[in-house]
Amino acid sequence: MKKLALVLAVVLSLCCFAACGKEAAPTATDGSSTTAASDVAAVQAKGKMVVGITDFAPMDYKDEGSDEWIGFDADMAKAFAEELGVEAEFIEINWDKKSMELETGAIDVVWNGMTYDDEVAAQMATGTPYCKNAQVVVVKAENNTDLSGGVDALKALSFVAENGSAGAKALEAEQIAYTAVDTQAKALMEVASGSADACVIDLLMAGAMVGEGTSYDNLKIAEGTELTSEEYVVGFRKGSDMVEAFNSFWKKAYDAGTVKATAEKYDVAQNIIPQ
Repeated sequence: MKKLALVLAVVLSLCCFAACGKEAAPTATDGSSTTAASDVAAVQAKGKMVVGITDFAPMDYKDEGSDEWIGFDADMAKAFAEELGVEAEFIEINWDKKSMELETGAIDVVWNGMTYDDEVAAQMATGTPYCKNAQVVVVKAENNTDLSGGVDALKALSFVAENGSAGAKALEAEQIAYTAVDTQAKALMEVASGSADACVIDLLMAGAMVGEGTSYDNLKIAEGTELTSEEYVVGFRKGSDMVEAFNSFWKKAYDAGTVKATAEKYDVAQNIIPQ
């Protein structure tokens, strides 16, 4: 009997220890209880929404000499964070590992001109599409290569593209060889320096960064080389309640004119998808 009593005492003490060691479920900003599975509650509990991005003007970028992330996506992410009652924190990520960053909890959202495709659909939940885009070929302004021949003409060029990007996938689909780089910004640098003949990047970025009066006035978008037609989405973890929160926020911001005003600020108004 004494042995039985001792065993019961040990079991009870272990159960008590386990129960005491459990963390309390997060609570919403209004003090109401929530389930631990709520990403909205988790974000509100830590007081910040961590946004995974790359350097991608005009969506997410920094002005020279500034440490603040700005751009259409950055500004709208800040507005969404404010709607949730938290701050937005931006972290540069390896774009090819964006889904892993979400799954491990290193970031709460991918918000960086992300093209919706089968891979994205399989790896994460997404909000309503908000912006139209395409993948285009960028070359030196002095490049007189005749690209009217389509894919065969492109195969004669040496390409660079951001690893894991829609541009890289577009080249792979056409079986065009390329060298992978970390970001679209670096892809532009490679072409500008002459290390590559061409790159494939987002039309929105090319519109902001290439041509007269831009950072790369020695580059141009090759005519007739839109390789894809795309839509941008914001990515969340599978099953996340952040999707519903985002969709509600976006509709409200669109109706209030916030989306339009921000898009006009960064010259992307013509690409916004009506809600």
